[in-house]
Amino acid sequence: MVAMVATKHKDWQPGEVDPLDLDLPYEPVSQPLRQPRLMKTPGVDKVAPLPNQLYEGDTVELLNQWEDKYFHSTITDPPYNIARDRKGLTWAFSSHVTIENEWDRYSSDDYEAFTTSWLKEVCRVTKENGNIFIFGSYHNIYTIGAIAARLDLRIINSIIWAKPNAQPNITCRMLTESTEQILWLCNNTNKKAKNWTYNYADMKGLNGGKQMRNFWEIPVTPQRERVHGKHPSQKPLKLMERLVLAGTNRGDRVLDCFGGSGSTLLACDRLDRKWVGIERDGEYCAIAHKRIDDERRQRRLAL
Repeated sequence: MVAMVATKHKDWQPGEVDPLDLDLPYEPVSQPLRQPRLMKTPGVDKVAPLPNQLYEGDTVELLNQWEDKYFHSTITDPPYNIARDRKGLTWAFSSHVTIENEWDRYSSDDYEAFTTSWLKEVCRVTKENGNIFIFGSYHNIYTIGAIAARLDLRIINSIIWAKPNAQPNITCRMLTESTEQILWLCNNTNKKAKNWTYNYADMKGLNGGKQMRNFWEIPVTPQRERVHGKHPSQKPLKLMERLVLAGTNRGDRVLDCFGGSGSTLLACDRLDRKWVGIERDGEYCAIAHKRIDDERRQRRLAL
């Protein structure tokens, strides 16, 4: 069981628990690997990705090259399709702009096809009965849930992430959107799903000795976690650590196929999981690399 104690040091990004590798020497994180040119040769076996490595490239193309049932778990935050066919909204009292990036812009049909393609690949590379955690909002979570149902995947829980300091609604025509959802799937059919990982004692310890509920009130990503650069949908480290603790074990191989600025990867690095990430944007890859390497260095210096 992980010791549930508040972080005493201020030299690294604080989460809910202390990192598990403080007795190990500093080891630099390798630079992100760029996706090699695909050489599809009939009969050639798929390869195992390198552990603790971030790959720069297309999610589906890279996953297609990797071994079946390699990862113990997948934790990922795909595009929400918030941008769609509109420009980002602004308002007079804030510099905030809603997501308007091209990587988050799909037609409804294209988004469904895209989601189906990467989720099928994730199911292939994740072990049977392995956990799959997928982030979403009302913009996309119902589409993802419908696709998961068509694939006959077991839905274990829907976790609600509530943001007490959420951005005010820009239009003032509806309630302030202050939650996101995390769909927790078991990588097996509804009839066959069994023995998925859930670290009950760790979650109970985090919740003051009471059963952990599926409503998690955690503030949005603080500025101290954005010092190496910003990603518009970056998740707080505290949230990602909780998912890693809940659904994986020490030494597990964990995939994030939409790595962004590396929050999942950093949480895995702190909690002694072997992480593999995919991110197609070189700028975000650079942020993730600097973030993980700098945090590794700082938590060794704190000893």
